Amino acid sequence: MANKVDVLLGLQWGDEGKGKVVDVLTPLYDVVARFQGGPNAGHTLEFEGQKYVLRSIPSGIFQGNKVNIIGNGVVLAPDLFMDEARDLERSGHPLRERLHISKKAHLIMPTHRLLDAAYEAAKGKNRVGTTGKGIGPTYTDKVSRNGLRVGDILDNFEQKYAAHKARHETMLRALNYTCYDLTEVEKKWMEGIEYLRQFHLVDSEHEINHYLTEGRSILCEGAQGTMLDVDFGSYPFVTSSNTICAGACTGLGVGPNKIGEVFGIIKAYCTRVGAGPFPTELFDETGQRMRDIGHEYGAVTGRERRCGWIDLVALRYAIMVSGVTQLIMMKSDVLDTFPVIRACTAYRLANGTTTRDFPFDITNVTPVYTDLPGWQQPLTQITSEADFPAALSDYIRFLEHELQTPITIISVGPDREQTIFRHQ
Repeated sequence: MANKVDVLLGLQWGDEGKGKVVDVLTPLYDVVARFQGGPNAGHTLEFEGQKYVLRSIPSGIFQGNKVNIIGNGVVLAPDLFMDEARDLERSGHPLRERLHISKKAHLIMPTHRLLDAAYEAAKGKNRVGTTGKGIGPTYTDKVSRNGLRVGDILDNFEQKYAAHKARHETMLRALNYTCYDLTEVEKKWMEGIEYLRQFHLVDSEHEINHYLTEGRSILCEGAQGTMLDVDFGSYPFVTSSNTICAGACTGLGVGPNKIGEVFGIIKAYCTRVGAGPFPTELFDETGQRMRDIGHEYGAVTGRERRCGWIDLVALRYAIMVSGVTQLIMMKSDVLDTFPVIRACTAYRLANGTTTRDFPFDITNVTPVYTDLPGWQQPLTQITSEADFPAALSDYIRFLEHELQTPITIISVGPDREQTIFRHQ
């Protein structure tokens, strides 16, 4: 009987620490596959005194003898991929024998970034707050059947590229966005195309299913978080792909019956980058302390992250739509000094009613909080659950009861060694 694939997801608004968890879990797997998103999503990993930021490359790349796959659901910028890959190669990680790229992954063109900027400018005060990496316009081209894919670089590419570029430039003129010079950007982008040709370009859906038939173990890695899912997130302030578990099926060509464990990653609190509603956001000194202690700044953009208390209404919803089987709680140590820790257990709606279900619109909801005592002692040196402060153990039990899902891993620091497995 063939193996099943396990899936790792962020359950909040992204930035939950997925990169570190994948790196911790990869010794248990033969293959690590990324199934959606683009280079706007940075995964930060720290180990052996080094810090790495991954944008498109799966986090299993640091483990020897593992196959890493960029799936068809990913959108890839050749120039940014080249920079990222060369940085890793310079640090001693051989990519070309470890990394396979789906021919069906879509390419982010330089003109996609221009369209990203033009669309945001046209929205005025209703901007989504994109990273400007061209993600949305690339997925738009994909869905409208106008996309350029990795496999296209293998045959008559220059003609295909010119046709797509001309179409984009017509769109930019219609948006009155004409003040740009692509000369240098395009030169580097084409260099990235040549660099891409040096990698294993594969039919990843066949490859993944072949590995399953062989009995190989596979971990599927998502980017961003559930609340940024294009269908189930805080629309329109979302990303342009499906970040939930179902995205692993469409982004890699894996049947739903092949899904095994679904790991959901959460922070002990909550953060959000960019525009959009955030019910538990803190605008006071407490929020600033969270940001400073947690170093809450974007791995790719450097943008300041908005911080707030954990939102269990949103988490219950995220667990439901992805069928999460295990939770992994990151950045517990950030709350070490807080005397009181709050958790949002329900929303009060504009009409005065209270709900524990995630509503269609969260713009005007008021969080209903439960307050718990903080542990007020450092966690970073703890290596066993037996040494947890009583207040931390109580917090974990409270979350498990509210979410009806076990928390099996607790992170108490950024290093891969600062990871504690529970219920083993």
